[in-house]
Amino acid sequence: MRLIAAAMLLAMPVAAQAKTVAVEEKSIDQLQAMMAAGQASSADLVGAYLKRIAAMDRKGTSLRAVIALNPDALAQARALDAERKAGRVRGPLHGIPVLIKDNVETLDPIATTAGSLALAANVTRRDAPVVAQLRAAGAVILGKTNLSEWANIRSTRAMSGWSAVGGLVRNPYSLDRTACGSSSGSGAAVAASFAAAAVGTETDGSVVCPSSINGLAGLKPSIGLVSRTHVVPISHSQDTPGAMARSVRDVALMFSGMVGGDPADAPRGEAKDYAAGLSASALSGLRVAVLRPDMTPDLAATYQRALDVLKAGGAELVEVERPKTEGLGEAELLVLQTELKADLNAYLATTPPAVATRTLADVIAFDTVHAATEMPFFGQETFEAAQKTKGLADPDYRAARAKSLRLASEAIDGMLTRARATVLVEPSYGAAWLSDPVYGDQYGGPSSSELPAIAGYPNLTVPMGLVRGLPAGLSFIATKYGEATVLGAGYAYEQRARARVAPRYLPTADAGPGLDGAR
Repeated sequence: MRLIAAAMLLAMPVAAQAKTVAVEEKSIDQLQAMMAAGQASSADLVGAYLKRIAAMDRKGTSLRAVIALNPDALAQARALDAERKAGRVRGPLHGIPVLIKDNVETLDPIATTAGSLALAANVTRRDAPVVAQLRAAGAVILGKTNLSEWANIRSTRAMSGWSAVGGLVRNPYSLDRTACGSSSGSGAAVAASFAAAAVGTETDGSVVCPSSINGLAGLKPSIGLVSRTHVVPISHSQDTPGAMARSVRDVALMFSGMVGGDPADAPRGEAKDYAAGLSASALSGLRVAVLRPDMTPDLAATYQRALDVLKAGGAELVEVERPKTEGLGEAELLVLQTELKADLNAYLATTPPAVATRTLADVIAFDTVHAATEMPFFGQETFEAAQKTKGLADPDYRAARAKSLRLASEAIDGMLTRARATVLVEPSYGAAWLSDPVYGDQYGGPSSSELPAIAGYPNLTVPMGLVRGLPAGLSFIATKYGEATVLGAGYAYEQRARARVAPRYLPTADAGPGLDGAR
C-alpha cells in the first residue's frame, strides 16, 4: 500500500500542471489527432489520465485498478513531445499513455509485485521486451495495474481481482461485481479511461475474461508472437501478454507494438501493422463456425443478435458442436502446476537480492507467516500442489502436455475443418458475477478461453452488448498465427454492431423491479 500512496503523491503536481483535456472514451487515433493539431501534448494526456486516476481509483468509485504510478511518466511524455516538435513521430503510439499489468517488468523505479507482498522489493530496473517494444514505439508507461494475485494461480477458491498489494478491483459497470482476472486492473482501468490501452497477460482466460466483462476488446495472441521474458510466469506452454483496449483498432495498434523483440522467446515475432488491413467489409463471404454453449436466455438473445450482425455483414454461418475432450482439464492442471514450480523458481532466481523469496517454497512460507495480509480470504492449495510436482522431466507431466495440446488443437482445427470455416465464434463469457470474499469466484456460464489457451491459438473478444446492464463479449478464434483473421473479422463485426456501452459506475447491477415482488 505504501507504493500506491507514494505514487499518488508523485502524481498530484503533474495533474495540477497539465492543461485540461478530455480523455474519457478517446481512441488512440483521436488522441493522436489532438496531439497533431496542437490541442494537447503527451504531457497533457498524462496529466489528464492521472487526474482521473486520482479522482476515481482510491477515491470516489474506488476502482482499485492501478497498483502503482510511474514517477517518470511525465518526463517520458515531455521527451516524446520534444521529438514531435522536432518532426519525429515514431508511429501511432507516439505519446500515448498505456498501463502495464503488474506481473510485467518495466525499467521504471517501481516494483513488479504480481500483487504479492513477497515481491514488494522487486524493483528490477529492466524492461520486459514487450514493454521495450512499446516504449520504442513511443508509448508512455503510465504505471502498473492491479491483478488477481500471482495471476490467479495460488488457489482454486480465489476471488478474482484481489491482491494483497492492491486490494479488490471493482467493475466499472457495477461496483459490486467482479472485474474478472487475472488482468482485472487492466480491464477496469481501460474501461474507466485511466489510459488509452493496457497490457494484460493470459494463461487461460486472463485477457479474454476481464476484457469481455469490462466491455473491452482484448486479444490473447498465439503463443510465440509476444515475448514472455521478464514476465512473472505460470506456464511457458500457455503464458502470453495480450492487448486490451476499448476498440478492435486500438487493440490492433497496441498489439502491433508488442510483437517480437526477443529472439530468445519469440522467434516467430516480426514487426507488422495489424491495423493496416482492417476493413469493415471483412465479413463478406467469410465462413464462420458457430458454437452454441449452454447459456442463460438473456445471454443467448444477445449472442443471437451478434450472429445476426455477422450474417448481415455477409458472413456464412455454419453451426458446429464442440467435440468431446475428456481429461483435458485434468491434463492442463498438471501442466500448469508442474510448469509453475519450474518457471517461477527460474524467474525468482533472477530478481534483485532484496527479494527474499527465491523459490516457490519460499513464497509458500512467506504467505504462511504473513497469512493475515496474504491469505485473509483464500489459501494457497494450488501453490502447495505445484510444490509437490516432479519437474519438467516427469513422464506424467510430458504426457499431460502432449494430451492437452493434442485435444485442444484438434478440437479447434476439427470444428473449422468440418465447417470449412476460417474463424470460430462463441460467447466469450457471460455477465460478471458478484465479488465474493466468502466463497470466491462463483461462475458456471460459458467460457471461450480453454481451447485456444491450451492450443496456443488466438482469441479476440469484442463487446456484443449488455446483459442486464453488464457487458458480454463475442470471441473470434482461429488457428495458430491467425491474428490478422480474428482482428479483421472482429473489427468488421464491431463496426456494424456498435455494441459497446460506456460504464456508468453503478453501485449494483440493475436487476429490474422483480426483486420487490408484487406487494
